Amino acid sequence: MSGYILCQTKKARSPYFIQNISTNIYTLEELCYYLYHNIYLVDQTIINEALCSWITQELELPRLAAKLRPKLGKFASAEDILYPVFKEINYLTYEELRTLNAKLSKMDAEAPVVREKKKGDALVENGMLVSAIHVYEKLLKKEGLEQGQAGLTAQIYHNLGCACSYLFQMEKAVECFWHAHQLDETEQSLITYLLAYKSIRTPIEYESRLTALNVSDQVKETVQQALERFAKKPEIPVYSQHIDECLVKFTKEYHRSTGS
Repeated sequence: MSGYILCQTKKARSPYFIQNISTNIYTLEELCYYLYHNIYLVDQTIINEALCSWITQELELPRLAAKLRPKLGKFASAEDILYPVFKEINYLTYEELRTLNAKLSKMDAEAPVVREKKKGDALVENGMLVSAIHVYEKLLKKEGLEQGQAGLTAQIYHNLGCACSYLFQMEKAVECFWHAHQLDETEQSLITYLLAYKSIRTPIEYESRLTALNVSDQVKETVQQALERFAKKPEIPVYSQHIDECLVKFTKEYHRSTGS
């Protein structure tokens, strides 16, 4: 799917609205792109009778709609919808199909709470931060998260903190990062918490917190280096009032590097 993809089907005059990411699509290629890159967001909000009607009326593909309709009421797996749609225009290369099969096999083996957490992650990646926050908060009310995957609760708190920080809800972000650190007690989670804490507290309060937590010199130095690293980027001047922007960049990098 690298480079340009030529449209093989009709472009709709009226778009189909994808609720999850608040986006209109006009072609089957755009639908394929969304499905391929957002398998954790494939649910009844997109796979429904409205989609089948749109495919029939706007794209003039009644046979594809007929293939999808019997699966709507008993929609249980992404494969039920993905493969007929992709096959309609041979959207995927052989290697991309292998990659998709691996992703679907992995998803099928995951506990429901893990899939729901990854749905929240996908919403964050699409910029749907409020929706992602709702997913994470709902998950944290459930029991048995650690049975689904060890360390899942800490990951959810961390990612909830990231989503809040992207919206500059820093008080809530600090609280979430602290919960995450209390659960996993890693140096990385402590650094993220300290960056968030520093963004909303005075220097005196920050130094007092370092003392209370008995933070090592190594961690202090890492936090300082993170601030200095972002200060070198011309678009992120790191003064005391800009630490929140630094945190946003830092948490995004951590989020990407850990896959959490």
